[in-house]
Amino acid sequence: MSWQAFVLTAKLAFLTAIILLVLGLPIAFWIAFSPRRWKFVIEAVVGMPLVLPPTVLGFYLLLAFGSGTAFGRWYQHLTGSTLAFTFSGLVVASVLYSLPFAVHPMVAGIRAVDPRLIDAARTLGADKHKIYGQVVLPLAWPGLLTGVVLSFAHTVGEFGVVLMVGGNIPGATRTLSIDIYDQVQSLHYSAANQTALVLLLFSYFLLCLVYGLNRRSFMWAGR
Repeated sequence: MSWQAFVLTAKLAFLTAIILLVLGLPIAFWIAFSPRRWKFVIEAVVGMPLVLPPTVLGFYLLLAFGSGTAFGRWYQHLTGSTLAFTFSGLVVASVLYSLPFAVHPMVAGIRAVDPRLIDAARTLGADKHKIYGQVVLPLAWPGLLTGVVLSFAHTVGEFGVVLMVGGNIPGATRTLSIDIYDQVQSLHYSAANQTALVLLLFSYFLLCLVYGLNRRSFMWAGR
């Protein structure tokens, strides 16, 4: 197994999960509590990566990151380089691709909070920020944790978007999934099996963690 690809993948997944926790939480709160009738439009945008082929998303991101768009030219003028085929580009692409895996569990966790507790806090004079921070967040933590873990795991297993946006640059954009692809292409099945087995066990461990914590939280809530 390539430890260089392992470290890069772990770094990418960690940054993506942290960014999605910061960005996804306000989106999840808005979806859960907004009375807007048209919010299904935003929900559809958030959920697009679930049904959109990764190569399609990667293709349009690659175009957006290039110098042929206003955003690409602005970023190039600001930093001196484009986002395409860079680690920073992988982070942006991973955040967009894993967005529904973070937001949807968060929304489910927030909606699972008993509305009577929110009404009671409002009756006692708590403002919106206190209700969200001191009532909803502590009770919705299983959904928040699930969103963070799933976005982390999903980023670890990315292939299509990563390959389209980042290419295959050792030490810069070559992740474990691309490393497995290279090993198979080179007929190094033993090395590919070793890396794939690590990812298989890692994914199984994360799912056990998510299901175990959710089960424990439901049992606690039942008591």
